[in-house]
Amino acid sequence: MPKEASAKPKRKAAEKSAEKTSGGRAKKDPNAPKRALSAYMFFSQDWRERIKNENPDAGFGEVGKLLGAKWKELDEADKKPYVEQASRDKTRAETEKAAYEAGESKKRASSADEDASE
Repeated sequence: MPKEASAKPKRKAAEKSAEKTSGGRAKKDPNAPKRALSAYMFFSQDWRERIKNENPDAGFGEVGKLLGAKWKELDEADKKPYVEQASRDKTRAETEKAAYEAGESKKRASSADEDASE
């Protein structure tokens, strides 16, 4: 006996997306400074090509797993250059963020002054 042709219920994800308003998150400022990278990220940038050459058939996830395993194998002396790079990048990010926030506060203050004068 054939099944009755009934209306198929919508997926929960489809219902949720229909419920959402178009508000969403605020747009990210394209002039905002980039965040600092971790020591592992510097390591992975350095080693990704080597891992890909050693394992040409490995996919994106597999390369990530191999990089993670390699990172765990390294001792502190081998990690040191990447840790130093990360600390330099952290100071760079902090100074850029401070300069950016100082510039943003000046912009807000000047726009508040303009609004008050109108």
